[in-house]
Amino acid sequence: MAAESEDRAARQESEHERLTRNVNELLQELRVAQAGVQFLFGFLLAVAFTEPYVRASTFQHVVHLIAVLFATTAVALLTAPAAWHRMLFRQGERPMIIEVANRLAISGLACLAVAMTFTVLLLTDAVVGAWAAIVIAVFAAGLFATLWFLLPLRRRRNGRNRPAAPRPASSGPRTSR
Repeated sequence: MAAESEDRAARQESEHERLTRNVNELLQELRVAQAGVQFLFGFLLAVAFTEPYVRASTFQHVVHLIAVLFATTAVALLTAPAAWHRMLFRQGERPMIIEVANRLAISGLACLAVAMTFTVLLLTDAVVGAWAAIVIAVFAAGLFATLWFLLPLRRRRNGRNRPAAPRPASSGPRTSR
């Protein structure tokens, strides 16, 4: 929080401006994830209406169902912040909206990672067989866990243990944060 207040002071940003920026940044980030999860969801729905799906094994049907359920949950969680923002627009709830939206987004990303992992499992099982597919899916799960959660959490934890680095003087306003 100290780094954020220093950053805000450096920008001469009011609390209202900071909250507006936070909402805008969150909604922009969610647009990226929403597009991906919606394409995945559409793909998973279409698979069930193909001829090869009818001949698929029980294992493949279960994996597909799990992927669909997690993709559905991811769509709900990743689109919910926009709905919260719209429903509570101009109600003075922006700090709460940001807090809830952040939790929904993180949960949505976790569900998207599971849906993607099970989709990889489904597709690789059809191509290379169950054991190789499981190995590849475990690798995919580890990749998502590491890149999306473990590394940022590690950075977050390590960032709390050291003083904020001095920021170089800027000749103009910062464009990102």
